[in-house]
Amino acid sequence: MQNQSSVAVVLVEPQSPGNIGMVCRAMKNMGLRELLLVNPCPVQHPDAYRFAVSARDVLDSARIFGSLAEALSDRHISIATTRRHGKYRRDIMSPVEVAARLNAQIDINRAAFVFGREDSGLTTEEVAQCTWQATIPTDDEYGSLNLAQAVLIFSYEFFKARSSKGEKSGRQLAAAGDFESLYSHMEQTLLRIGFLNPQNPDHLMRTFRRILARSEMDSRDVAIFRGMMTQIDWATNEYKGKKR
Repeated sequence: MQNQSSVAVVLVEPQSPGNIGMVCRAMKNMGLRELLLVNPCPVQHPDAYRFAVSARDVLDSARIFGSLAEALSDRHISIATTRRHGKYRRDIMSPVEVAARLNAQIDINRAAFVFGREDSGLTTEEVAQCTWQATIPTDDEYGSLNLAQAVLIFSYEFFKARSSKGEKSGRQLAAAGDFESLYSHMEQTLLRIGFLNPQNPDHLMRTFRRILARSEMDSRDVAIFRGMMTQIDWATNEYKGKKR
């Protein structure tokens, strides 16, 4: 199906070769081929191939990264899948909502579904690196899903959305790597002028990430923000500390 290849599945520190194999099978069922692995358990493992069945090609072509930031560097949209809600986990969409929104933008943007560890999911920092957040509604009594089940549900909803007609966006968003450079620059500048608490800069930086992710900035927007940070750096060259 057209542009299924624009969407990758990212597994962060998967712990079971068998789960990786089952994820490959779920992906291929729904037309997805690109698997990105962040610090995984052994991948070329008999269990991985046994559970992949006829999706061994997906397993063999999987790429391994040392960090989530590296895996997402060329992605314009990334979806953190999470079961938990909280202070830094807001505006959480369902798989159906994600699929519809992604379908409107995927013709010109590269995306990734991001799944965390089988036992603990994604960290707050990893969720903050993603553009959107999503969860699978489940019964309150037992909400835990197998990793491959979760991948299959999100992949299936996207597969269905790609079969439907809908309004499309012709605007390419900034890639995650550009955003990470902006956030790094922002943090350094805001620490320097005393806006961020040096003991806990992540508190406000996560808020900035959430605000800017909602704005769906393109590369020109990011360049403007980088220029503003550079101008602040220049203007505050003689800055001696936060005004008391």
